[in-house]
Amino acid sequence: MNLSSTALPTPEGPGSVTGAPNLPAGFTQTFTSQYVDTGHLRLHTVTGGEGPPLLLLAGWPQTWYAWRLLMPALAQDFRVVAVDPRGVGLSDKPLDGYDTGTLARDMVALMDALGHHRFAMVGHDIGMWTGYALASDHPDRLDRLAVAEAAIPGLSATPPLFGSQEANDRLWHFAFNRLTDVNEQLVSGREHLYFGHQFATKSAKALPDYAVRHYVDILAADPEALRCSFEFYRALDTTIAQNQQRAARRLSLPVLAIGGAENLGASVSATMKLAADDVKSLVLPECGHYPSEEAPEAMLSALTAFLAP
Repeated sequence: MNLSSTALPTPEGPGSVTGAPNLPAGFTQTFTSQYVDTGHLRLHTVTGGEGPPLLLLAGWPQTWYAWRLLMPALAQDFRVVAVDPRGVGLSDKPLDGYDTGTLARDMVALMDALGHHRFAMVGHDIGMWTGYALASDHPDRLDRLAVAEAAIPGLSATPPLFGSQEANDRLWHFAFNRLTDVNEQLVSGREHLYFGHQFATKSAKALPDYAVRHYVDILAADPEALRCSFEFYRALDTTIAQNQQRAARRLSLPVLAIGGAENLGASVSATMKLAADDVKSLVLPECGHYPSEEAPEAMLSALTAFLAP
């Protein structure tokens, strides 16, 4: 379904390009926010540039804004599509569909609606989960896949409940986020405490205060946004079962696996080598969980070389 965005309102407010703080100079001359109707839901995208299509998908608890420092340079060679997936930012927030099989179908439908059959993709965190699902479930759609800073539930080894203190500090949010409703009750009104702690403890180089505030304000402004931030984790039983089936189908496309030396490091490529035959590994020094913001120059250099059309 290729619907004209002119039939839809123009995205506005803090989640849009016009409402986002501290964008790189000239950003709004290249990139615009638009809603895209996939036929099943309305997704918010930020698009710009000319060339082969490139899909950018951030992770929890971020939005398209995570890519802002890389997008102007990428737009010199690509038609960049940075998207808020279902449940995130200005995109629709349905009650279900947060397993990676559905999230991957959303991305295929989005790119169909924009007229892109084959495309490259960069996925970070939960965006990496979705990238793996898309590459496995829709192998004719992706030219190449870059992923960053995640383990993949159902593919990676499951850490023990009584692991090290370091592992617990890094992973405790998985169990918390999967809870049915008490997590929403505990975090509601304390979003800056909970999500601020996540950003502070997972980065080696602190994200700017304005960026953290931007992400958290979007989550705090709408109870549905808070609910949806947990739904990706509540759907993990389904995602894990899907990934156990995907593991039987090896990926043949080129994969770049990026880890921050101060967070997941080489384990990102170790995870992808469980699933793919052509994996390049990159570990970014002095970088934690947010490479596109902590090490944008190194991230851009690696992506430019890997994605070269």
